[in-house]
Amino acid sequence: MDYQAARRHMVDSQVRPNDVTDLRIQTAMEQTPREVFLPVELRDQAYVEREIAYAPGRQLLQARDFAKLLAAAEPHPGDIVLNAVCGSGYSTAVLAQLVEMVVAIESDEKLASAAQETLATLGFSNAAVITGDPWSGAPDQGPFDMIFVAAAIEKQPDSLLAQLKDGGRLATILRKDGISRGGVYRRSGDAIAFTEFYDAATSAVAPGFNKPKSFVF
Repeated sequence: MDYQAARRHMVDSQVRPNDVTDLRIQTAMEQTPREVFLPVELRDQAYVEREIAYAPGRQLLQARDFAKLLAAAEPHPGDIVLNAVCGSGYSTAVLAQLVEMVVAIESDEKLASAAQETLATLGFSNAAVITGDPWSGAPDQGPFDMIFVAAAIEKQPDSLLAQLKDGGRLATILRKDGISRGGVYRRSGDAIAFTEFYDAATSAVAPGFNKPKSFVF
């Protein structure tokens, strides 16, 4: 399979037509070998137009949803970023091409180790993967200009929002009443506001980001 051609086609058919006009994002996605962040048996599916589950509770967002979330986050070259629930490291690799430094956190030790190895092999010296609880974040490494959660969540991530700089933003997909909406939380002083940007296809909620189930009597 010609993966380079598949990446170009992915950007041309799934990213550009969906109002992602930032050339930096287009270029980063075209240059990142999405297939190496998947198990060997799934690599031929790396560029299909759908979400790909590759480990328990871990999936690659479809390119359209991922690109629109990145665009909404407005990554800047000087940003220090926390990539929560980094999984195999694809989102970390793309972010590393757009910002100054990425701290990635993953609760699965094997995934975290594999992600760090893949990122090092690809030559990303401005990305570090740590094993820990994504919900708790990495307060010792913050505060952050941006936090990126490339998965759905069901509740406001207060512990992560507390690690944003004033003016910082947290991009994620908020799932409520069966509907997933990509958007951005922004901090202004002690105030937090969430702005929705687009309908997202994913229904997979990141482990630890589920809303507690309520009992009805």
